[in-house]
Amino acid sequence: MAKIHELASVLADQIAAGEVVERPASVVKELVENAVDAHSQQIDITVEEAGLQRISVVDDGDGIADEDSEMAFKRHATSKITDRRDLFRIKSLGFRGEALPSIASVADVTLTTSTGGVGTLIHNVGGIIKEHTAAAARKGTTVTVKDLFGNVPARLKYLKSPATELARITDIVNRLALSYPNVAFSLVHNGRELTRTTGRGDLQQVIAGIYGVQSARKMVAINGKNPDFQVSGYVSLPELTRASRQYISLLLNGRYIHNFQLSKALVAGYGSKLMVGRYPLAVLDIKMDPLLVDVNVHPTKQEVRISEEPELTQLIQDTVFKRLSQENLIPDVFDEIPTKTRETRSTDQLTMALNDVSAKYEMSARTTVPEPQPEESAAPTDTVAQKSSAASEPAETTPTPAAGPQPLETPEEVPVEPVVVHDKHDFQLPAVQAFDEKYQTEQVAAPLGGRAPVKQEPLPEADLRAPEPPAQRFPQLRYLGQVHGTYLLAEADDGLYLVDQHAAQERVNYEFYRQAIGEVSDDEQKLLVPIVLDYPTTDVLELTNHIETLGSVGIHLESFGPNSFIVHEHPTWFKAGQETDTIKEMIDWVLNDGKISVAAFREKTAIMMSCKRAIKANHHLDDQQARALLVKLATAENPFNCPHGRPVLVHFTDQDLEKLFKRIQDPHHSGDDWGE
Repeated sequence: MAKIHELASVLADQIAAGEVVERPASVVKELVENAVDAHSQQIDITVEEAGLQRISVVDDGDGIADEDSEMAFKRHATSKITDRRDLFRIKSLGFRGEALPSIASVADVTLTTSTGGVGTLIHNVGGIIKEHTAAAARKGTTVTVKDLFGNVPARLKYLKSPATELARITDIVNRLALSYPNVAFSLVHNGRELTRTTGRGDLQQVIAGIYGVQSARKMVAINGKNPDFQVSGYVSLPELTRASRQYISLLLNGRYIHNFQLSKALVAGYGSKLMVGRYPLAVLDIKMDPLLVDVNVHPTKQEVRISEEPELTQLIQDTVFKRLSQENLIPDVFDEIPTKTRETRSTDQLTMALNDVSAKYEMSARTTVPEPQPEESAAPTDTVAQKSSAASEPAETTPTPAAGPQPLETPEEVPVEPVVVHDKHDFQLPAVQAFDEKYQTEQVAAPLGGRAPVKQEPLPEADLRAPEPPAQRFPQLRYLGQVHGTYLLAEADDGLYLVDQHAAQERVNYEFYRQAIGEVSDDEQKLLVPIVLDYPTTDVLELTNHIETLGSVGIHLESFGPNSFIVHEHPTWFKAGQETDTIKEMIDWVLNDGKISVAAFREKTAIMMSCKRAIKANHHLDDQQARALLVKLATAENPFNCPHGRPVLVHFTDQDLEKLFKRIQDPHHSGDDWGE
């Protein structure tokens, strides 16, 4: 008996289904693409139980003739191509002839179709036609898929949760709607409408329907072309970004594709206008000669090979760059700040924040690291003991404000500037309160901001220097000055140091917050005007799986309409004026990493808190504040990098400086030939 034999057609179809039909979204994709190829103007998709129980796709396209209806279920049967030359001039979405037989091999499929006359009904179960009869039907095709993977139950264990599978279906429909704005799409799940487009051909209107009106208003049209390619679509302004590339839709001749190089070119068109780790929202429609693209690469047809790809990437980058250069990308700060608090927020609050952070950094550094003390002060061991007691008991020697002084807000008792009311209730976490109480105790020990000293004389300037760590791990920095309100200039025995003040304070803040954020406070700030967040249906379905994760850090989302959430309160540690942006950023983390743990989520939150609470660029510090920051930096566990990985300081050795001024002589010159 021969060992080599031909597989049964049903088994061959089931093998092919493993490549084509991965999940319910694959079924929707293949059926809707067939409907588009049939010149449909209206496509209605109905799913039940995330597509596992039932999927129905109804179109008003050309329909299938009765004599072709059974052939449509044969493997490699298609009306899209006829010979080899057609394979390299593909203009349709489908052409392989695998979709319908693959779906029928793993499900119960009913096809009802008509070209305008008497209709046809075919019932196919597991790849075997059970019924073929005439039926009353309007022009077009209706395909109903039931009991998906019913005859191959092993495939079911690889599927995700119903919400995730439904999100995949919604994403497929959204991409197709963006590809064909002249086709009206509707998606209904368990009787609830998730997506609907008008089919008027207005791409921006489709974008508004999917991503929201506010997002669509922040997108600008682009248009560019060269002899081989034409690029059009919409890209978001730099102020509208996301945490992942999944909001970039690349459409090649009407086909949604994945291509890293094209996405990279789009981002490169923004230049330095985008923050690190942020990506734009974009819909890029690329038209090109079919001869220049090979779509016969993968069964899903989402991966393609493009001839002259470098020219296309350059065109995309140049088109985006030129379009954005026409926009005024400098935001008006007064649009984001209430009129009554403009002056306070821009000047007074900055002064208060810097004075307070100077006090806390300086006092904490003196207490944490033993240093030489004046005769009147206690011994180093007493100082350490004082620190331990201060962390658990509030000080009574100075007035204590209602909410306690915060790492970047000034206590009410400091007579420098009036306290801003909306910052009064920040940082109510228990660990933060202990942190603040410790600082209240320590601030009594030295005069700062006009306070009277208590049994101590002002420490000499030398005592403000960072102590020498063991084995010279971190240099003893002596502050010299500030450059452009952004960098601190300091010297040490081994040369010159340039310190990024924002990165330095970000590191110091992070080492505190990563401990404090572990304790979720019950104290929350109620909002007079709730925050309403709009997301596409795909994201809404994904977020339903992570409501508890968000709640673990105090973000409580409540449903507010089909595609919206409402937030009535937020944690008290949110920075005033940045509540909405902070919540959106935290939600982006969850959407970007669906498997994020609570611990990882809190870690990201601590990093974000340290950044938002750190001194920004162009903030001028006085000498005392700068020295206090350098002292505190020296006590950090890792003083060399900020939580994002950027360097905190750079070093110029004495030899580097001598080279810059050419004080190092060539070997063939004598010292007498040069002036000192």
